[in-house]
Amino acid sequence: MTFNDNANIGGGRVSKRGRNTGIAVGGGGLGVIALFLLSQFLGVDLSGLAGGGQPAAESGSVSNLAECTTGAQANADVECRMKGAAASLDTYWAEELPRLGVDYQQPQPVALFTDSTGTGCGAASAATGPFYCPSDATIYLDTAFFDDLRTRFGSSGGPLAEMYVIAHEWGHHVQNLTGVLAQSQDGQTGAASNSVRVELQADCFAGAWTGAATTITDENGVTFLKPITQAQIRDALSAASAVGDDRIQAATQGQVNPEGWTHGSSEQRQRWFGTGFEQGAGACDTFAPGDAEL
Repeated sequence: MTFNDNANIGGGRVSKRGRNTGIAVGGGGLGVIALFLLSQFLGVDLSGLAGGGQPAAESGSVSNLAECTTGAQANADVECRMKGAAASLDTYWAEELPRLGVDYQQPQPVALFTDSTGTGCGAASAATGPFYCPSDATIYLDTAFFDDLRTRFGSSGGPLAEMYVIAHEWGHHVQNLTGVLAQSQDGQTGAASNSVRVELQADCFAGAWTGAATTITDENGVTFLKPITQAQIRDALSAASAVGDDRIQAATQGQVNPEGWTHGSSEQRQRWFGTGFEQGAGACDTFAPGDAEL
């Protein structure tokens, strides 16, 4: 997906933290579902995130990427691209969420970091992968993950695949606003578990934004993004497929165990992204279908 060169992305709320930059954080944690989610996805032990953050402000710089102002810069630079995506996502959900009966509140600026950072859910490292922390309403992302998405998970990559990731995490913020995150944290896993339904809904929300993206305009009435090509859609679907539970289990364990799923299969993730893309956010109730229909 390509930005219009003269689109104004200056309103995108993104901060970049220097190496080893932390923030003072209080109590709270990712919660059982998020720990299952990230540990299963990335194959790392995230138990350190569960105990609540300790105040640990570290030295380092914080930038709001003020130099990223145009769509042309978003096309050329991944950090500017995240700022452009944030501008578009904020605009989309500010209009769309009230239509679903919920007031929209902006998340905190997306936090780009390198190596490690402090969060409202505890310390995070690049190995944690992208995640949304409900305690401080912030999306955390080390853009090096996009390389992993290609090399470790087999995605075709591309700008829309990268923006799918941030749109998915933005979907978790929407779920935080609607109460879905809090209501669904029962600690269960499995092909039709609440954890899987949460992730598939975030995929659907990402698809809904993608489907509307070429109609979303900046403050000057310029559309942020050019029309989407079929190749770009395939890139987004490739990213969704690459992080399916069945595909990751097969690659890391040599077998597929649906009882351990926390995200959904590759087919489910692609299908729900497509549902949002074709039908919009109103079609993203992944908690309505029965187990067999999910």
